[in-house]
Amino acid sequence: MSDLSKSLDPRVRRTRQLLHDAFVQLLTQKTFAEISVGDVTDAATVNRATFYAHYPDKYALLESTTAARFADLLEKRAVSFDGTCDSALRKIFLGITDFMLSVLGPGHEHRPRLDPYMELAIIAVVRGMVIEGLNQYPADWKVSQQTLANTVSWGLYGAARDWIDSPERGPAEEIANGVTGLLAPLVHPG
Repeated sequence: MSDLSKSLDPRVRRTRQLLHDAFVQLLTQKTFAEISVGDVTDAATVNRATFYAHYPDKYALLESTTAARFADLLEKRAVSFDGTCDSALRKIFLGITDFMLSVLGPGHEHRPRLDPYMELAIIAVVRGMVIEGLNQYPADWKVSQQTLANTVSWGLYGAARDWIDSPERGPAEEIANGVTGLLAPLVHPG
């Protein structure tokens, strides 16, 4: 659970959890595009005003829900990125693959990819982790910190998506080191 969630009033946490749970349940029945704010509020048994007191729109709810679920998964893997540890990049990659498998579920080979908005939410969480790590160990990168974080986060996500789309893939652990080997030099200049 994120530090922000821990600091919120219990009623706020409970309402947000109701909205998250209802939203996740709806995602098993409909695509993101098909889900309305009304669908979420009906499923969560809260009114629209309550929804808008917590989120400006369904996109913010998607990002919050995805970020919370992904952050919990990374926390279970004890993943943090301090800007120096190659094993953290490996764990983040494996966290992404775990998350994708958990969202897509069994038989995912016959389903479409994750919703593009969910993909962007995962990338945003990873980018935030990378930026946080880079801030701990500033260096003289050839590009801006934002560009570096975007490159690494998209690289990790892209490799995970390629892995999940591969019909004859092996265990994610088998390619995790290769992915880490490609991306680690970007965060370790010189």
